[in-house]
Amino acid sequence: MPQPDWVAAGLRLALYVDLALLFGLPLFCTYALHRGERASRFAMRCQALALGCAVAGIVLSLGALVVMARAMTGVSDYASLQGHVFAMIVTGTDFGLAWSVRLMALLLCVLAGVSWRRRPGARCAALAGFGGIALATLAWGGHGAMHEGALRYVHLSADVAHLLAAGAWVGALAAFVLLSLARPGSDQAAVALLSRTSNGFARVGTIIVATLLLTGVLNYWFIVGPALPDVAPMSYGGLLAAKLALFVAMLGMAAANRFRLSPQLALAVQAGDHRVAALALRRSLLLEAGAAALVMALVAMLGMLSPAPI
Repeated sequence: MPQPDWVAAGLRLALYVDLALLFGLPLFCTYALHRGERASRFAMRCQALALGCAVAGIVLSLGALVVMARAMTGVSDYASLQGHVFAMIVTGTDFGLAWSVRLMALLLCVLAGVSWRRRPGARCAALAGFGGIALATLAWGGHGAMHEGALRYVHLSADVAHLLAAGAWVGALAAFVLLSLARPGSDQAAVALLSRTSNGFARVGTIIVATLLLTGVLNYWFIVGPALPDVAPMSYGGLLAAKLALFVAMLGMAAANRFRLSPQLALAVQAGDHRVAALALRRSLLLEAGAAALVMALVAMLGMLSPAPI
């Protein structure tokens, strides 16, 4: 049974998390915050984190290019790689084209993040827009590029939609975690904002989950087909089963947040005693974030494995 390259898998995971946050955090500020709140301390913190993710994304993308060059040439060590190999990958492969688009989008994120500090609304929109482009390019590094013709574009479109929906969920979850980490007794504004945004997330959350389910089914059909894969540990089917189990657990935690913990926090904020409710929501959000990190780690490995047993 083939095993994933752990260096490549680690880089893929880092890129998934980094670009999901780059897209999802400023997107959350765009749709969840009122216009005046986009200049708040919380919003500026989200924008600063997104800007840091853009810089980190450039470094990680350079590393991903080196790893891809080694995989394509089969050399025993990175020192043996020559410059013409990188030029060939960047100019002559779909991966290289997607990599170039990603690098340009990340550079534009940095430019917008540095230049538009006094225009927080435009800054959030630019970071989310260019971050979404950067995140979407990851589709060309997975199974979405395995087909030819029209099927290739359908699969890639489903992959892109899946990535963007996942990024929106990860970004919102990260924003909620940041708000929940405020001390319940000292930062009343953060707790009130957490209460309002978590209770108002239902419509966006429904769209995200529906998109993930639809595109997930499409991607499964494109990659595996009607057959059931082998579910041995570390096989494609085994990792996919673990991912689905974690996804179901995340849905359960999100439902608990939506229908029980967030309404309890809203009532507690109105009553003026929200410490217990805020701590309960924080614990649930941290558990959900941990599950999300595990899901993304599994996705990073799944993109490098063949669904067919060898």
